[in-house]
Amino acid sequence: MSMSCHTSVLSTECLSLLSLRSGMIVVDGTLGGGGHTRLLAEAVGPTGLVIAVDRDAAAIERVSQTLQGLPIRYAQANFRDIPEVLDAVGVTAVNGVLLDLGISSDQLADSARGFSFDSQGPLDLRFDPTEGEPAFRLLNRLSAEHLADILFRYGEERFSRRIARKIVAARSQRPIHSACDFASLVSSAVPRTYPPQRIHPATRSFQAMRIEVNEELKSLSIALERIPSRLTAEGRLAVISFHSLEDRLVKTAMRNSQIWATLTRSPIRPSDEEVDRNHRSRSAKLRGAQRLG
Repeated sequence: MSMSCHTSVLSTECLSLLSLRSGMIVVDGTLGGGGHTRLLAEAVGPTGLVIAVDRDAAAIERVSQTLQGLPIRYAQANFRDIPEVLDAVGVTAVNGVLLDLGISSDQLADSARGFSFDSQGPLDLRFDPTEGEPAFRLLNRLSAEHLADILFRYGEERFSRRIARKIVAARSQRPIHSACDFASLVSSAVPRTYPPQRIHPATRSFQAMRIEVNEELKSLSIALERIPSRLTAEGRLAVISFHSLEDRLVKTAMRNSQIWATLTRSPIRPSDEEVDRNHRSRSAKLRGAQRLG
């Protein structure tokens, strides 16, 4: 199993928001490449505990080898099931929870999963390949209306109808299977008169299909509802989101003044230096809140 190639985002800012001390218990709900997990484990020290959760078994296998010797327990689960994960390890309440909603560079690099536009592998897009239906099946099965709805709702793609029609026409010739097939199909449906984009023309469509396949917004809504009951009084939640749909859910949840004291009036963004070092951090937004006693 290769080492992780993922670079964690807003690490210093996360640690500062969570305000961890030696001996605390914290949940990293999105293990990914393990960068944040290592920092959390070092912050709580040998008398503390990090419970690291990820839907992706490959991530846990890869990271657990590089983080040996640190006070970490691993669980393959969806972060919406954090209460069940805590029950399984006999923990009633934790001092902090971190969710990093980005996709890891390790997943992008895995050609068998189809997260990358130029991947020849199948357009799978599932974080847990044992759960749900791969994206290519949906592309070959759903109606043009349903596909357009997914692309518009989850990708905020203004050419959703045009792309959906193109998908239906293409699959009548041969089934759509690979990530690069889908990327070039979407690119061909977006008008050339469109002003040159900073992002690849297929970015929004890939995002939309990934969110649909993994039920990402549903999972986030459930997690935001369930996490407060498993935080200690004055326990903290920090969430890094990468697009407006996620950020909106987080912002709305943290505005509930019966549960939370907001720690971030507006989201914390990466510094110019961090964006230069890690281009993929440019869209990251970090919000934090403290559970009311």
